Amino acid sequence: MSDKLIIFDTTLRDGEQSPGASMTKDEKVRIAKILEKMRVDVIEAGFAIASQGDFEAVQAVAKAVKDSTVCSLARALDKDIDRAGEAIKNTNSARIHTFIATSDIHMQMKLRMTPDEVLSQAVRSVKRATKFTNNIEFSPEDAGRSEIDFLCRIIEATIDAGATTINIPDTVGYNIPHQFGETMRELIERVPNSDKAIFSAHCHNDLGLAVSNSLSAVINGARQIECTINGLGERAGNTSLEEVVMAVRTRQDIFGCDTNIDTKNILAASRLVSSITGFVVQPNKAIVGANAFAHEAGIHQDGILKHRETYEIMKAEDVGWHTNTLVMGKHSGRNAFKVRMSELGVEFDSDDELNNAFSRFKALADKKHDIFDEDLQALVTEAQAEATEVIRLISLKVCTETGKENTANITLLIDGKEKSASAKTSGAVDATFNAILSLIDIEPTLQLYSVTNVTQGTDSLGEVNVRLEYEGKIVNGQGVDTDIITSSAKAYVHALNKVIENVERAHPQI
Repeated sequence: MSDKLIIFDTTLRDGEQSPGASMTKDEKVRIAKILEKMRVDVIEAGFAIASQGDFEAVQAVAKAVKDSTVCSLARALDKDIDRAGEAIKNTNSARIHTFIATSDIHMQMKLRMTPDEVLSQAVRSVKRATKFTNNIEFSPEDAGRSEIDFLCRIIEATIDAGATTINIPDTVGYNIPHQFGETMRELIERVPNSDKAIFSAHCHNDLGLAVSNSLSAVINGARQIECTINGLGERAGNTSLEEVVMAVRTRQDIFGCDTNIDTKNILAASRLVSSITGFVVQPNKAIVGANAFAHEAGIHQDGILKHRETYEIMKAEDVGWHTNTLVMGKHSGRNAFKVRMSELGVEFDSDDELNNAFSRFKALADKKHDIFDEDLQALVTEAQAEATEVIRLISLKVCTETGKENTANITLLIDGKEKSASAKTSGAVDATFNAILSLIDIEPTLQLYSVTNVTQGTDSLGEVNVRLEYEGKIVNGQGVDTDIITSSAKAYVHALNKVIENVERAHPQI
């Protein structure tokens, strides 16, 4: 059995299905470039049929990525296959990932199809995909709750039709590690032509077992793991790339395989995805959380000082900690800024774009003495958000006094016209949001408001995340500034722009 474990990253597709985590085309390209730098084998760039925006984003990633395989998801439908094939046709290495449900509950209640009809459609779709590429992945959706005999039948048939990767999804996070591992082993043993395909695992985290199930699958023969940065994904999320990669790398005695991942880029990728999506990484998150390599207990500190391995099974430096922490200052030049941004996976398409970003950096450096990588990533994310805004914050003045109502005076640029308003309430942020709402025609529901510091220090950029719901659509907005009230206004405006865009999209479950 191969000792190479393929890493299939679906941050741009399944990760984006987290409520409010939608990404722009440019943001997807930024993430794809750092995934490529990390040496991810396959990047699932999106679901091309979902919308015109998704199609263009898959195309953009396919054009930008040179070393990784770029994949588009497609239901087992002719129109989906053709759209996916068109989206990825210009990449160096392309894959189409097609799927159809195979559990009794999905076939009966959702598809209204018989098992034989499902099998026939799966085979037809795989064959159609061969018109575009010979790298084809097939997933029996909800395999974790599917009947094993039928799984064997449909897997054998799709391999015969041309599938080179067979992905076994635990779509609803229902499986338990030993059970999922046994399913993987039994499928590989029972399917007569299993040696002609690589078997893969795609696990959801509804019971907190996505990583455990994936690792159990590896022990039992899987040689591809589908995962996301920070475990991002709908509901409770997906298998965490950083956790799977470091588990396999650290426990070579158990797994007998390894990935090609350059782990030193893991932390940078984690921070970039967090910055773009607004999904903050909790401090105790394995590998990339702020406390992942922190030791407070005296006995732990004493042990670490005497011999690191007493309480650390990995080196923090191996996943990107403690490297290039303090990077820039107000005296840094344009070229140094460009080089550092390139190292963070940010490339500028024109001198105007570079000059705009550098001007923002200089403005930030006037407010903040030390500029960190996280500051630079937040700066670019904010700049890209502003580039597509219908509503833009022009100015904000807030007056606060203990024991009295707070007043917010705001000016927005809406469709090219400046409009101003004021509001007075008991809270500065509440007054700011009310003033903004008085200038627009919609009233979304605020579902989440959170504040975090981007870096340490009292002069740190404050990042505000706002989640809004409007007519069933959930969006996230982010804003960064050294002033929290201004960050709040930026985040609210960012979210409102997404609400106004209101792009309808189809979201598959795998």
